[in-house]
Amino acid sequence: MTISPREAAWREDLRKAHSAKERAAIPRVKMPELDPAYRVTCNEEVNQGISAEQAVLEATRCMDCPNPTCVTGCPVGINIPGFIKEIERGEFLEAAAVLKETSALPAVCGRVCPQEKQCESKCIYHKMKKEPVAIGYLERFAADTAREAHADCKDKNSSYSSDPCAKDKDAAKVAVVGSGPAGLSFAGDMAKRGYKVTVFEALHEIGGVLKYGIPEFRLPNSIVDEEIDALRDLGVEFVKDCVVGKTLSYDQLLDMGFKGIFVASGAGLPRFMNIPGENLIGVMSSNEYLTRINLMGAGREGWDTPVLRGKNVAIIGGGNTAMDSVRTARRMGAERAMIVYRRSEAEMPARVEEIKHAKEEGVEFLNLYNPVEYLGDEKGRVTTMRLQRMELGEPDASGRRSPVPVEGAIEEVPVDLVIVSVGVSPNPLIPNSFAGLDVSKRGTIVVDEATMQSSLPELYAGGDIVRGGATVILAMGDGRRAAAAMDEKLSVSD
Repeated sequence: MTISPREAAWREDLRKAHSAKERAAIPRVKMPELDPAYRVTCNEEVNQGISAEQAVLEATRCMDCPNPTCVTGCPVGINIPGFIKEIERGEFLEAAAVLKETSALPAVCGRVCPQEKQCESKCIYHKMKKEPVAIGYLERFAADTAREAHADCKDKNSSYSSDPCAKDKDAAKVAVVGSGPAGLSFAGDMAKRGYKVTVFEALHEIGGVLKYGIPEFRLPNSIVDEEIDALRDLGVEFVKDCVVGKTLSYDQLLDMGFKGIFVASGAGLPRFMNIPGENLIGVMSSNEYLTRINLMGAGREGWDTPVLRGKNVAIIGGGNTAMDSVRTARRMGAERAMIVYRRSEAEMPARVEEIKHAKEEGVEFLNLYNPVEYLGDEKGRVTTMRLQRMELGEPDASGRRSPVPVEGAIEEVPVDLVIVSVGVSPNPLIPNSFAGLDVSKRGTIVVDEATMQSSLPELYAGGDIVRGGATVILAMGDGRRAAAAMDEKLSVSD
């Protein structure tokens, strides 16, 4: 990675100020958190954010590696050493500007991205058997600081302005289908390049999975809204309550003058296990449960959206969505909230931090169990789950050890609400309604991995509709890659 002479001078000054030994001796910052006994009574954000003093000290830990491997772990290629060094110098707004060069949603990514599996997993501190630099905490700090400064002065700082060198493309319109992380990332990059961008969202709120799928105790809606407002400042237009594939067809979008279309419609189709009793009252998907509560206000005063509550609630699955669901159940009054997962905790795909928070909040983990049947009462309401005890056998195709049943080991556990969180499938609407679109057996849109272009020349796609399931940052990476490719194609056409 090429660095500027100014940055090279900073690095030299910092090397003189802090030796590697001194940097390594600084302990990793701890994230301040709400007390578990309090936070299960409300929806306030659990992680409270680090202070400016903590941020500067944590940034000082960065070893200023000549070959920063942390960048290779970031799906969108953020200049991690660049923004961290700005924090170390106390230039917090400049740090946010560096982030905004490649990330449309730094305040979101700093909260929900699995840094421990991505950028932080590549940190040189691992070779020293020390905790990595808290890149995620620093990203959140820089983004929040810039956002707060922007709100205080009611002015646009450089991190939110469009590229002054952007080509004049007043006549070029592009459409985005879906306002989740892939769509927002694409929209931001195209707006910065000078295009007129319109985002079509099927729901009544902008944000996609960031709004309906992630609870506010992990990602406040206000954070998402302010990131969206920053895109509006760039000229992005948002159209809600518009179901592309029904309200508007592919041909209609082209007739409206859109030169390119980016599909980021997500994976909103829940999966079930197809076991007896899944049709009982009180058995639902995590998609339905979280959408009712997060997006539609269920359980809140003044809102009419109904939602089932339970005293004994079981969540089936071990991913981040399962953790979001079980922690939500605790906040909805569950006395016994259980995670039922067929593998051991070591194999859980959920973030370590989310598992830790769930345990602190009183969640019970039933690892190495798998539901085989649900039983109900005379009114058709679920009352009991029958669990098969499992043990780990040989590794499967993913490298994880496959769970196998322990013969005859069946247990019954009382439940009055079951949330199934065993995965999702791509939204089938666009694959089924866009003639000529190449679709995989899994229902995902087939694209060129380098450009994200589909079999329809004007249509590009990214995020869950292509991957079947992805993290926020991976979806954003797809959006950035598609924006670069579409811009190149449209520029040649012009």
